[in-house]
Amino acid sequence: MLYDSPRLSWRTSESVSNLAETVSEIDQVDIVASLNGDGEAYARVVRHYQDQVAAQMWRFTRDPAVLEELVQDVFVEAYLSLRGFRGRAPFLHWLRRVATRVGYRYWKSQVRKRDREEVLRETSLNLATAPEGLAPFEAAEALYGLLARLPPPDRLVLTLFYFAECDTNEIASRTGWNRTLVKVRLHRARKKLKALLNEAGIRRE
Repeated sequence: MLYDSPRLSWRTSESVSNLAETVSEIDQVDIVASLNGDGEAYARVVRHYQDQVAAQMWRFTRDPAVLEELVQDVFVEAYLSLRGFRGRAPFLHWLRRVATRVGYRYWKSQVRKRDREEVLRETSLNLATAPEGLAPFEAAEALYGLLARLPPPDRLVLTLFYFAECDTNEIASRTGWNRTLVKVRLHRARKKLKALLNEAGIRRE
C-alpha cells in the first residue's frame, strides 16, 4: 500500500455538507469525515485514487521508488490542503492539480541538483537505430530523455499537452498559469523540442 494514513490531530467544527453536486456522494462522506479527524476515511480516499495519481506521476519519473514517494507527497499535500477544497469540480480534478504541483516541484529540485554534464550524459540517446526502427516503448523513452533536457516549465507544458492530452484551458487550470502564458510557453517549448529532435537526428518538418 502506498500510503499509511496519519493521525489527524486537528479538528474542524465546520461541516462541508454543501459540497457541489459534481462531487460524488462517497467522496463527500469521506472528505467530511477526514476533515473531522477520521484517518480511515482519508485512507479510503487514497485507496480510491492512488492508481490515477500514480499514472499521472509516471509522467514525472521513471524510477519506481521516486514514483512511490511522489504519490505519497501528493496525498500528504492534498490532506494538508483539504480544507481548501470547495467542491466546484470532481475531487479527482482538484487532486490532479495538486499532483501537477508536486511533480513540477520535483522536476525543479532535480534541475537544481543536476550538473549540466551529467544531464547530457544521462539523457544522451543511442540513435544508431533509425528513429522509425524504434519500438514504441523505445521511442517514448527517447522522447522522455529529450524532455528531461528542457527547463521545467517547458517540460511541464509539453507533458501536459502531448502526454496528458490537456488543452490550454486545462493546462492553465492545473498549473495556475493564465491561458496566454500557457500558449506562449507551449510555442517556445515546441521550438526547443524541435531543435533537440534535430540535434538527436530525428528530423521533423
